[in-house]
Amino acid sequence: MSGYQPKKRKLTAEINVVPYIDVMLVLLIIFMVTAPFVTQGVDVELPEMSNTKSAQAMAGEDPNATFIIVEIDKDGNLGLSVDNQEVRRPMSMQEMITNVKAELSIKPNSPVAVGGDASTPYAEIVLVLDELSRAGVSKVGLLTDLKE
Repeated sequence: MSGYQPKKRKLTAEINVVPYIDVMLVLLIIFMVTAPFVTQGVDVELPEMSNTKSAQAMAGEDPNATFIIVEIDKDGNLGLSVDNQEVRRPMSMQEMITNVKAELSIKPNSPVAVGGDASTPYAEIVLVLDELSRAGVSKVGLLTDLKE
């Protein structure tokens, strides 16, 4: 027995990844099936446009009040109109805020309306509303057409 040597086995450590791939594919299928049922927001019922206030109702009883309209086109350019005068455009956000505050210093009860083109991104309108709010403008409305 002295001449007998046991065979040397080479030790190899391998991980069988096939079961892990199967589990990942099953999870992927589960997530793909359940994804359409996850709601991404809340239901919002918007008001009808036929029930909007007129410019006179927003101005209240003050006969000296002017109506200030801030317009935003689809490219984000700003314009300003006071009492249905021709729209002055283009202007920067700071120029628009300065002009609105100047008009409100003369006639403080004047309402301000923000109107956007139908293809204006919602973020642009929210930005203008936020800047007007930060500037201390309290009466701000959204400009819409009346429903026929």
